[in-house]
Amino acid sequence: MDVELRHLRAFVTVARLGSFTRAAEEMAITQPALSRTVSQLENALRVRLLDRTSRHVELTGEGRVFLGDAERVLADVDRAVAAARRQSRLRLGFSWLLPDPWAQDMVTRFEAATGSTVVMVRADDAVAAVERGTVDVALLRGDPRWGAGELRIVHLFDEARVAVCAVKHLLATRDHVDWEEIPDWPLVVNILSGTTGPWSWPDRQPRTVVETENFDEWIESVAAGRGIGVVPEVARRRSVHPAVTFVPLRNAPPIPVSLAFVPGRQERLVRKFVEAALRA
Repeated sequence: MDVELRHLRAFVTVARLGSFTRAAEEMAITQPALSRTVSQLENALRVRLLDRTSRHVELTGEGRVFLGDAERVLADVDRAVAAARRQSRLRLGFSWLLPDPWAQDMVTRFEAATGSTVVMVRADDAVAAVERGTVDVALLRGDPRWGAGELRIVHLFDEARVAVCAVKHLLATRDHVDWEEIPDWPLVVNILSGTTGPWSWPDRQPRTVVETENFDEWIESVAAGRGIGVVPEVARRRSVHPAVTFVPLRNAPPIPVSLAFVPGRQERLVRKFVEAALRA
């Protein structure tokens, strides 16, 4: 029989605690299963490692020698595993500002729990990035309008909306704007990753739509007075452009925030990431 790591860990735990009962509790297995594992190790080595009585467990002479070797082997394995995990990476795609403080807290906890590193990848079209495999998981805002394909979408939470306009725009002096008023103004839309567009008012289209293909084009168009926009409230807290201002938006539906991934890719790491995201 081959000696496996489980045999070494069982023996070392019993030797360290001097008790099969306490060792079984620490390893979360039954005492008979632990006793069988240690016996398998002794049979494979053809030596007796432990003297067992009804009251205590003691190392034999051979057991004391073997304990030092077993501890060194387990320490080397643990170091190798930790080093390998530090090299593992999960690529998180996003089109613009990540939700805060949720993203920062969640990434910190995930990295501490797994030993893996989260790499932030800016992608104007986060859906395409995760489909191509450029990223492992993507953060999406808005109702997923991508029904086809093999993507799995997991809803996390909702964000509030806020209106944004140029500092010299007529709306800049208002104390608020109503959701139903938005179509009265030219609307600047990010067609790849925007959360608000003509589809947001199925019964009443905005009179003018200015289309852009990324966040930088979108914010510069708003700053230039080409139209107004609607964004998650996180943008207001993080002052994205000195030439724009934010106006409270009333009666607006919230923005769903989701994670998208392709099942089967980086499966173990992605699953742990999604679990951490849901807990956060």
